[in-house]
Amino acid sequence: MMSERPVLVGISGGTASGKTSMARILQMEVGREQSLLLELDSYYRDLTDLDLEARRKVNFDHPDAFDWDLLVSDLETLLRNEPVRIPVYDYASHNRREVTELTPARPVLILEGILVFWHAALRDLMDIKVFVDTPADLRLLRRIRRDTVERQRSLESVLDQYEHSVAPMHLEFCEPSKVHADLIIPRGAKNRVAMDMVRSRLLAILAERLAP
Repeated sequence: MMSERPVLVGISGGTASGKTSMARILQMEVGREQSLLLELDSYYRDLTDLDLEARRKVNFDHPDAFDWDLLVSDLETLLRNEPVRIPVYDYASHNRREVTELTPARPVLILEGILVFWHAALRDLMDIKVFVDTPADLRLLRRIRRDTVERQRSLESVLDQYEHSVAPMHLEFCEPSKVHADLIIPRGAKNRVAMDMVRSRLLAILAERLAP
């Protein structure tokens, strides 16, 4: 009997590159009952010891902003087909909420985030690594729309953060990490050929592991 270890797919790319959309579509095509979508943003460090103003000044695009030990531990648990309690992040307060979500393992795990290829131990757990490659100008436009509409932020604050942390951190940490990708995809989920390749490879690995 082959191991029934879940298949772990990592999806990375710059801010507003379309990686979340790709992850959600992939989950839908595989089937929600068969897959679990995890977001790197859920694993921002607990900043309860800082007041709101201090939390606003944190560089959330730097690797130090994330609790890598907890993320790796949770993924290792899920890969053993055991449930975990996933943190819930609140963008308004720039901190974790007190509640966690008890989450069971699924045959397919999809992890998306800007720096999921930066951490070596995390990469080693992945079966498929996909980098969504989107031009910087398009990513900036999408970021402005998202943060001003969905997160009720001012245009000035969005542009200031992009200039002083998002763009520099992308060039220093995110962009170089795409060398670890198995597949670099332009246009994200709109690239149907690439999406079909990822889905087919994922299902093939899953079939091998479930085969008698």
